[in-house]
Amino acid sequence: MIRAALVLVTVLATPLQAEIPVREITTPGGITAWLVQSPDIPVIALEIRFRGGATVDLPGKEGAVNLMSGLLEEGAGDLDARGFAEAREGLAASLRFGASLESVSVSARFLSETRAEVTALLKSALNEPRFDPEALDRVRGQVLASIRSEERDPGAIAGRSFAELAFPDHPYARPTNGTEASVMSLTVDDMREARIRALARDRVHVAAAGDMSAEDLAALLDDLLGDWPATGPDLPAPVVPALTGQTKVVPFPGPQSVVLFGHKGLRPGDPDFFAAFVANERLGGGRFDARLMTEVREKRGLTYGIGSGMAIYDQSELIQGQMQTANATAAQAIEVVRAEWERIAREGISAEELDSTKRFLTGSYPLRFDSNAAIARILVGLQMQGYDVDYPTRRNGYIEAVTLEDVQRAAARIFDPSALSFVVVGTPDGLENQ
Repeated sequence: MIRAALVLVTVLATPLQAEIPVREITTPGGITAWLVQSPDIPVIALEIRFRGGATVDLPGKEGAVNLMSGLLEEGAGDLDARGFAEAREGLAASLRFGASLESVSVSARFLSETRAEVTALLKSALNEPRFDPEALDRVRGQVLASIRSEERDPGAIAGRSFAELAFPDHPYARPTNGTEASVMSLTVDDMREARIRALARDRVHVAAAGDMSAEDLAALLDDLLGDWPATGPDLPAPVVPALTGQTKVVPFPGPQSVVLFGHKGLRPGDPDFFAAFVANERLGGGRFDARLMTEVREKRGLTYGIGSGMAIYDQSELIQGQMQTANATAAQAIEVVRAEWERIAREGISAEELDSTKRFLTGSYPLRFDSNAAIARILVGLQMQGYDVDYPTRRNGYIEAVTLEDVQRAAARIFDPSALSFVVVGTPDGLENQ
């Protein structure tokens, strides 16, 4: 089955915009994928995402999915790590594997003339990973080094602390990399178990862009994924962020504090989502005319940068922001953020602010689609958030349709100063846990 839509793509070599069809296909084996067929350049970008990621780690085995994903390119079938790397380089291909909190990613870039050979190599990596003990120890060492580095990084500490505050007793609060103790305990058998838990056909999302037909993509996917387990383990249950106006201070030496802040957000599909999206762009989109940037940086010089955004998880949602400021000014910066949060909830935005924000959002959107790799990456992300194949074409229309009344209603509904919570990592003057 094939459905089609059009997405505006800006071509780097020209200021003109080209309309490229996005097609949704369903393979004979039942795998759904989105495809942008572009035969002009003989290069293919393939993005595969398996929903679940680190959230499907077993208790006591935190970091298993992350470590497993790092081993997929460390030898497969008859090829050890060196042999796999040489085979990939001989095909002038890029194969990358990774894990995040909620997904395992597979990114492939290759020439259309080597499609069959690259597919065979990728299939071997996904279906026959060796998990050689020496490779396990080498990649384990890299993960442990990353964990130790994060323990000295105030930004990483702030992110982990905010997750623990927002999602206590939920997999979202667990570190994707695991802990030193859990990673040290992982075995080859744990890697095999993690692969089965993390990679299943009922949670796969696929997008491709480049010199490949729908029929070729269907055959590739059924060959690549057709023998995988039909279903995986249960995913985490939905969770409402437990953010009710707390302030959590995590002591950390240094002259500055890292500050994360936020509360419950909105999901795509909510009638107020796009109006709230526009309101947040005006409040904290990161541009110099955004209110938080104007009030916290430009007028008061309390930070070099500040922004906020709508964070969408599979099972939850946040409006979340961050900044870095001197310890002596952390309390003042937080009060300015609170005041701006309250002001947009009470007053909304002006008609002029609405018009300029909509112009920016609609004008900048096509610029994201500047390569096959970017197209495939964006499209697979849209799938995972539940959008239809025609969303890239319709998205700017959703923004254009937002009225001032919509924004005022959504801002009053979503921005809640009483629930706005802060995590501060540093030694801020005049701040303590609340």
